[in-house]
Amino acid sequence: MINGWQWENAVAGSAAGLATVSFTHPLDVVRTRFQVNDGRLSNIPTYKNTPHALFTIARAEGLRGLYAGFYPALLGSTVSWGLYFYFYSKAKQRYLRSREELGPTLHLASAAEAGGLVCLCTNPVWLVKTRLQLQTPQQARPYSGFHDALRTILKEEGWRALYKGLVPGLFLVTHGAIQFTAYEELRKFAMNIRTGERKNRIADDSLDSFDYACFGAVSKLAAILLTYPFQVIRSRLQQRPCIEGIPRYMDSLHVVKETARFEGLRGFYRGMTANVLKNAPASSVTFIVYENVLNLLKLARWKDS
Repeated sequence: MINGWQWENAVAGSAAGLATVSFTHPLDVVRTRFQVNDGRLSNIPTYKNTPHALFTIARAEGLRGLYAGFYPALLGSTVSWGLYFYFYSKAKQRYLRSREELGPTLHLASAAEAGGLVCLCTNPVWLVKTRLQLQTPQQARPYSGFHDALRTILKEEGWRALYKGLVPGLFLVTHGAIQFTAYEELRKFAMNIRTGERKNRIADDSLDSFDYACFGAVSKLAAILLTYPFQVIRSRLQQRPCIEGIPRYMDSLHVVKETARFEGLRGFYRGMTANVLKNAPASSVTFIVYENVLNLLKLARWKDS
């Protein structure tokens, strides 16, 4: 299934990331604002629920507010998915050299390896995206855009600030690992059922877009439930410091202590509804686009050879 398809995986992954972020970005804005709003001295408006947040942002800030941080989200998602699928396929190919097929443990290892590498490459982009999404018209000294945010952060906080949230981001590698392991196992199980074979040596065309959508959504839900608190911790760490330059949270442990103290378990799941509404269909779109683009690229290469 792999055999030299790394660049096809990268292109298919990038296309999937592009489609996903374009489709779901307003919910990403809502999720981020819920995640950082701990009810204490926040400059983010308080929303009752996800529909109320969408309506309030649209009314107060317009389409620009709903798509705040869209450029870094687009850049980050496209690059991240492209790199993720590339590193993931490379890892799987390396493990396949000494065996006929991969089990859950090696799928998990491949996904974790890919996630760690992607996190190191893209954390600055996600930090800028988070800060742009948290801007409101009332905020003092707002960033004018992606490049202004990048320059301002480097000037006022130094290059280390670009890697705030890296630790919970690395823990979030387990999110992708869980998602991809669940996806691969569901995919393998379904293909075996369809063909009546148990060795997973079957053609990819035994599945269709509906299958990819279902597997993508189910695998994403499993990953969200297990790893969501790390997303909240990362978002809170990536907030812009106050005017005096003092960050709201010093490190991941500080976030955990303060959140547990003032909000309890519920605080670690703020924005969960928006996150599920965003990511379950988004994951379906991602895997539909990825699998179909990959199959088209493979078909084109076979015709040329």
